Amino acid sequence: MALLLRFLLLCGIVGFTRSLSITTPEQMIEKAKGETAYLPCKFTLSPEDQGPLDIEWLISPADNQKVDQVIILYSGDKIYDDYYPDLKGRVHFTSNDLKSGDASINVTNLQLSDIGTYQCKVKKAPGVANKKIQLVVLVKPSGTRCYVDGSEEIGSDFKLKCEPKEGSLPLQYEWQKLSDSQKMPTSWLAEMTLSVISVKNASSEYSGTYSCTVRNRVGSDQCLLRLNVVPPSNKAGLIAGAIIGTLLALVLIGLIIFCCHKKRREEKYEKEVHHDIREDVPPPKSRTSTARSYIGSNHSSLGSMSPSNMEGYSKTQYNQVPSEDFERTPQSPTLPPAKFKYPYKTDGITVV
Repeated sequence: MALLLRFLLLCGIVGFTRSLSITTPEQMIEKAKGETAYLPCKFTLSPEDQGPLDIEWLISPADNQKVDQVIILYSGDKIYDDYYPDLKGRVHFTSNDLKSGDASINVTNLQLSDIGTYQCKVKKAPGVANKKIQLVVLVKPSGTRCYVDGSEEIGSDFKLKCEPKEGSLPLQYEWQKLSDSQKMPTSWLAEMTLSVISVKNASSEYSGTYSCTVRNRVGSDQCLLRLNVVPPSNKAGLIAGAIIGTLLALVLIGLIIFCCHKKRREEKYEKEVHHDIREDVPPPKSRTSTARSYIGSNHSSLGSMSPSNMEGYSKTQYNQVPSEDFERTPQSPTLPPAKFKYPYKTDGITVV
């Protein structure tokens, strides 16, 4: 009996009522960082769904340690979108009339933290339905740089490198030659889809302009490289010049150090000599006073001498006066001529 009833329901012979259902299938959406992601959620109602309409979006972050979070809610004809701080101001319903059956949302200015599983729940008693959408945020290649790693000389080995500053894996590379014959060397063909091309025994034919394009699932970027293979340079001369320059620099530094050391020694010597003169040498005596006192003492002695010994005394004593001190006396006092009374005899009597 049960099997017969089910058969009649499937064939439409017996009518039945449908409950609320979400028609959007579960899916995975990939978007680039900074773009806007559209997350669809369309539903249908049945005549028996008479309760109030509630729409709820939740996120299950990629970090399993975090619990599900409500990011936007519609209830009682009002929208609440400030539940989740990381998406505040960046999540919105796409429809102005949610009762029409469209509960889709937009997430703007995508960030890597937005990666996760989003769940749409629609309730209208007694009907309840939900669907999940996985959102993947990728970073487009950008800031790609092309450069030569090594010496661009004939016969040398070097590498052509293509490096994006950022970009989500997996990345695909494509090298092209834009100048001359626009044909890549045969030995490079196996590496045209790699980020690095190894060049062996380079020749001048390799010179030209090359491009490298980097792609992933959400975007691409490109850089240009100018390769100029030149004859080998005179390395011996460069090395000799570098050595001579280094030696000259060392000699110059040595001279500067020597001059500074010599100047310090001279300054130190001058300070020591100046200190010795001020501290150790007593002040010189007045030569003028010495000469005056010497002459005065001899003058006093002359007055008491007799004429008999005057001549010998004057020769010996006056010669003892320091000639240097006497000559340097600025103004020697003029001594008055000494008056001597010579004794003589008269009538047997000695008169002085």
